[in-house]
Amino acid sequence: MMIACPCASLPGQDVARERLESSPRHGEFITIGDGPQATRGFIVYPEVKDKATAVVVIHEIFGLTDWVRSVCDQLAENGFIAFAPDMLGGKQYESLDDARRAIGELKPEEIRRHLDASVDYLKALPAANGKVAVGGFCWGGAQTFRYAATRSDVAAFFPFYGNATTEAAMIDPVQAPVYGFFAENDARVNATLPEAETAWKAAGKTLEVVIYPGAGHGFMRAGEAADASAENKAARAEAWKRWLNLLSAL
Repeated sequence: MMIACPCASLPGQDVARERLESSPRHGEFITIGDGPQATRGFIVYPEVKDKATAVVVIHEIFGLTDWVRSVCDQLAENGFIAFAPDMLGGKQYESLDDARRAIGELKPEEIRRHLDASVDYLKALPAANGKVAVGGFCWGGAQTFRYAATRSDVAAFFPFYGNATTEAAMIDPVQAPVYGFFAENDARVNATLPEAETAWKAAGKTLEVVIYPGAGHGFMRAGEAADASAENKAARAEAWKRWLNLLSAL
């Protein structure tokens, strides 16, 4: 499988690649299903003796980058099975803009099909304990919000700096808690939060939002870069701590 786009210029990619190359954990590209509708992606297993909770990781608008795969490795390092489906099907693109356009052309039913296949696969995996969570970043964060309305058997949803769902029709069906991670310096995304929090509360649904001071959009990746700001580094560290604690409590 090929990585979806030439993303070496993105912050955090060098650190991510080094992590993947030195990781002692078993990670591999897999294909779920057959034919043109198959779901391809990258899975990493933890080094544990007992069955583990699994996490579906929805990538950013850039596709299945080294950084997204390194997130899977970091989750596995902390005892979770992690799988990142490649929404672009392993295709390569000449530029980041080409990848963005390809992501934008995906139909909602395509995205849901890949996510359903991912959840079903992880729930049936012999090394898994049957509990599956879903989290995503930026574009993937918005998809995490949307997907929460479609699956009642997912334990929890974790959107990172993705546009929040505000429509009642997409909130009423939600069964699992949703825990959001947002940057203070991200007005575009955060503009969706006041209406969303009001709507989720009115619907009696759990939406817990944390906004990290001084952080910018994409701080989970940018916070790993060698030249990361102190605010992005701190936000990344705090968000990882929160995410792992919430996953461990499922």
